[in-house]
Amino acid sequence: MPEKATTAECLCIGDELLIGQTVNTNAAWMGEQLSLIGIRPVLTRVVGDNPERIREALSTATADVVLITGGLGPTKDDITKHVLSDFFGMKLVHHPAVEAHITALFTRMGRDPREVKQADLAQAMLPADCTVLPNELGTASGMWFDRAGRVFVSMPGVPYEMEGLMTASVLPKLKERFRPANILHRTIKTTGMGETQLAQRIADWETGLALDDVALAYLPSPGLVKLRLSTYAGLDPEEARERIDRQAAALYKLVPELIYGEGRLRLEEAIGLLLKERGYTLALAESCTGGYLSHLVTSVPGSSAYYIGGVVSYANAVKMVELGIPSDMLELNGAVSKPVVERMAEGVRQALRSDWAVATTGVAGPEGGTPEKPVGTVWLAVAGPDGVTSSVGVFMGTRPLVIRRSAIAALNMLRKRLLKAQKAVPQL
Repeated sequence: MPEKATTAECLCIGDELLIGQTVNTNAAWMGEQLSLIGIRPVLTRVVGDNPERIREALSTATADVVLITGGLGPTKDDITKHVLSDFFGMKLVHHPAVEAHITALFTRMGRDPREVKQADLAQAMLPADCTVLPNELGTASGMWFDRAGRVFVSMPGVPYEMEGLMTASVLPKLKERFRPANILHRTIKTTGMGETQLAQRIADWETGLALDDVALAYLPSPGLVKLRLSTYAGLDPEEARERIDRQAAALYKLVPELIYGEGRLRLEEAIGLLLKERGYTLALAESCTGGYLSHLVTSVPGSSAYYIGGVVSYANAVKMVELGIPSDMLELNGAVSKPVVERMAEGVRQALRSDWAVATTGVAGPEGGTPEKPVGTVWLAVAGPDGVTSSVGVFMGTRPLVIRRSAIAALNMLRKRLLKAQKAVPQL
């Protein structure tokens, strides 16, 4: 570990962030990117479009790096540039190169340069002694201030513009300026077990991580738990990589059935890879998930190679007509039951002639539950070449969470079946 880590604060400006009109995704993205280059985020603050509040936040910042987003647009409520100019005792001066960029940007958009408004050109007025960071994706330039060993960077609040500036200019300059020790990360993604149970199962392994100077973070979300292994590369990144890889290999041996991938790989992407690899096709029959499962599957580029289609059989009449479920089965067992969900999976598999099928039926809430089938009760089934299997779960949370957790559990059932299945026999 370095003796003193380089620290960073994020200052996000905008009334829209305070009132919840806009979700502050910038802070999460910046924190992740800073960590990847070895700079430790220590604080995120959100302030409104108020000069006194912004100045107070700047005055009380103590980190080595202060990243500022928002308030750089052409309208009157965009005041960040003026506050920074006053805070650092600089005048606003005209930057011809910035004006030329703004004019060229509007020209590329098909607008007559003579129609560029004065408010847009005013964005070429920047603090005299700042380092201007060109914004290739917009009209608001970034600004870099280096004072008494600390760096302040002001960037647009529009996420894709901020990310472009960070990637092209800010992150490379910060690495050069502070030379932080690189941090290596490896994120292993699991499903099928909650955070608490998982922590108990891997407790002994987690205790031993300290011997390799590896840190573990649990990152849970509905139905999923990400395990992030981290260590400082220091002067020997190869040794750091070996430490992380050694611990990851031990984790794979402990919970192989729970791990579906690493990094940014989504569960639906992992399943898509399995289907492609084995040459299988997939169909879906959904009731309580209402098409959300199909949405997840089709959100994967190239899913047309294996996904045939689905039936959203919300009403019992659709279950009977489209999936061939007998009316007496529905009357005897109810729509939320083992016989019905299994018949749904088999029915859609036969109707669409797919190799595999997944079905969901349940009580997503907030109403409709009974003592026997409370809100959150969901039956899941997977039908394949070797038969049909089903399971029931009671998923907690709001209606959207019940739907999300049900879909994740259904995909995980399919994943486990696919891992045991042989590759498809080519059709002659």
